Amino acid sequence: MLLTLVGGGLDAYTFIGRNGVFANAQSGNIVLMGVAAAQGYWRQALNHLPSIIAFVVGIIVVESLRRPKAVALVRRPVRAALGLEIAVLAVVGFIPRTAPDILVTVMIAFTASVQVSTFRTLVDTKYITTMTTGNLRSAARNAYLALIDHDTAAARRARQFGVIVLAFALGALGGARLTATEGPHAVWVGAALLLAGLVLFVHDEHTAAGKRSPCR
Repeated sequence: MLLTLVGGGLDAYTFIGRNGVFANAQSGNIVLMGVAAAQGYWRQALNHLPSIIAFVVGIIVVESLRRPKAVALVRRPVRAALGLEIAVLAVVGFIPRTAPDILVTVMIAFTASVQVSTFRTLVDTKYITTMTTGNLRSAARNAYLALIDHDTAAARRARQFGVIVLAFALGALGGARLTATEGPHAVWVGAALLLAGLVLFVHDEHTAAGKRSPCR
């Protein structure tokens, strides 16, 4: 939920505060780029391209970190991914409105792709933390199976995905309001939520390790 809250908030942050470009929803960027190009607004169309490229670069970085040599150097890639995203968002909060929009959108798009590539499973089902279309589909599908087939596992997944979709919507709402009132500093709320997520993740890791340890 925390990751998805941040996902929705960051899209609102860049769309409202940074020239109508999405940081996470690259489908939206590609559509807006195509619409602008079709209307002959080539400069406006090209504004969406850096975010798309930064997102792709982030995916490549995460996949590279999964290679055997990289794994030996980065032993806790999940913690590293969250730490990187927190650090980048903390820096973004200091960038004034007068700075080029492309600088902020590229930084956030890169960290968003790192997040979406690192966190891909909701309990036992694939999900996405920075976009909501796939999650909405999963919520609707599992709700249907729960209603028609009385599938208890599907009912559980429907509730889980429903919460995730709601979290994304609330993140977008909160991100929009905070961006309007706090400006560039609004992104620090996202960094704080991710920090809380990191603390919970480390706690869960230690708890799981303790359960695996033999009794003495």
